[in-house]
Amino acid sequence: VQAQLQNLKDQINPHFLFNNLSVLSSLVYQDQDKAVDFINQLAKVYRYLLDNRSNELVRLDEELKFLDSYIYLLGIRFDKNISFVMTIETDMMHKLIPPMSLQMLIENAIKHNEISSECPLKIDISTKDKRLIVSNNFQPRRENEPSSKTGLKNIRDRYHYFTDQVVEVEQNETEFIVRIPLLA
Repeated sequence: VQAQLQNLKDQINPHFLFNNLSVLSSLVYQDQDKAVDFINQLAKVYRYLLDNRSNELVRLDEELKFLDSYIYLLGIRFDKNISFVMTIETDMMHKLIPPMSLQMLIENAIKHNEISSECPLKIDISTKDKRLIVSNNFQPRRENEPSSKTGLKNIRDRYHYFTDQVVEVEQNETEFIVRIPLLA
């Protein structure tokens, strides 16, 4: 069981690293000061990954602090074409989630949606009824990105180790929503 959980956690890192190194390689030629800031934020992200790789669960406030650095990286990558709104209840900050859950849900939104100045992506992160809710405007890419469903499956499988509560996924014509349990 422990080996299976570690395997699920290990699925996160390669894809994440590849995307950020690609952004960094182009940024070095465009704006060296921004590249330095990007490297510093990327270092904070990887510090979080290293500090929490043996943790099965982390506090929501820790995950959100990590998310600030991650959102900075996305801001460089997508400029004004992506935005985030966070509405987190203060009394939920001590609740637990599997590390990198938020990052995986955001990467999922980016992978499957059109992101441009004509079609900016808006991601809302909120809490309600002891659940963390990540939603985005649904605007599927024109060139349909094949989905392996591994991101959502990974999150569901990781939650399965800790609770019987389910990860809820909902999609309609305008919005994609994922609700994950906040654990005590």
